[in-house]
Amino acid sequence: MVDDIVDASEPRGRVDIRVGVGRRRRWSVETKGQIVAESYASGAVVSEVARRHDMSPQHLFGWRKAARAGLLTLPADAAPMFVPVVREICDDGVAAAAANRSEAIRIEIAGAVVRVERGVDLGWLRDVLRTVKAAT
Repeated sequence: MVDDIVDASEPRGRVDIRVGVGRRRRWSVETKGQIVAESYASGAVVSEVARRHDMSPQHLFGWRKAARAGLLTLPADAAPMFVPVVREICDDGVAAAAANRSEAIRIEIAGAVVRVERGVDLGWLRDVLRTVKAAT
């Protein structure tokens, strides 16, 4: 025997569907790299970048740390990156000694020196320079 009959014609209650920061999201590696690169742009504030992407600043700082450790790859910039070239004028003895050495390029970024031999993989060099730049 039925003790209570449910009347479905009246609304029964309220249902909340939560969307927003509280949900668990999956970020692609490319998206993570783009957000981290945006946070490293000159004049960028990490908390503002995080707020724009609806995430906590602590989460973004974790990604930045992963990028510095080489665990997260940042996207390639659309514009070419130019580095100032410094030429040293040396006497003939030093020039002759330099000519006898193998051909190499010395790149200095904020105190870090990267020496590049002829025939280096350019993709690998790009990743190394980005890592050095992000660490400084």
